Amino acid sequence: MAAAQGHFSDHSKSADEKGNPEPSSDPGTEAGAVPPAFRHAVEALRSARLRPEIEVEPTRPPQRLAPHSYALEAAVVDGEDDLADGRLVLLHEPAGHDAWNGTFRMVTLVRAELEPEMAADPLLPEVCWSWLTGALEARGLSYGEPSGTVTRAGSHYFGGLSDRRPATQIEIRASWTPREGPGGAPDTAAHLAAWCDLLCQIAGLPPSPAGPADNATGVVTLPQRRGPQQT
Repeated sequence: MAAAQGHFSDHSKSADEKGNPEPSSDPGTEAGAVPPAFRHAVEALRSARLRPEIEVEPTRPPQRLAPHSYALEAAVVDGEDDLADGRLVLLHEPAGHDAWNGTFRMVTLVRAELEPEMAADPLLPEVCWSWLTGALEARGLSYGEPSGTVTRAGSHYFGGLSDRRPATQIEIRASWTPREGPGGAPDTAAHLAAWCDLLCQIAGLPPSPAGPADNATGVVTLPQRRGPQQT
């Protein structure tokens, strides 16, 4: 299993002893004033152990949503095919945020191509949303203020692309407030693991052979796909 990596919101050029960009504050705040709770939450993300099918890449986080942010991109890979991909962002507002009802917020985008028989299911959006909440609950995570959208988009091809069969993509955009633990930091490693469970589920992979999520009942996964079509 690979350890997660990523970047802090980076408004400076400094780096730590491991070569990772040092966390820094938004312009207008004291340089280097990174709250210990945020630093602890990010270190937990960096040290998380993930399923071998998950490939994680660092990505630049948004810099205007909160004073402190950290972001990861991930894909579920089967050979040369990406079965699903997504982005996970950790936001931190030390003073608290009324809409979040907390000081941390997880924000995500997850997407995958569907097989035609699944794309036609009228209950698919509700099922996909339940996968997100179910992944969090299966790992015993406490969270609040969940919100988001599930979008199903279809593509039909014409002219020079007419030999390609119609394709449908599902996209989940969501955010939730992870409950804070001792020291003011949430268990971000467990939230990342739950998010990866969602990625694998939407990719059609079976549950991991180890981990709390395996105890969940009534889990339905999409059939494993061949990966995105190439243009």
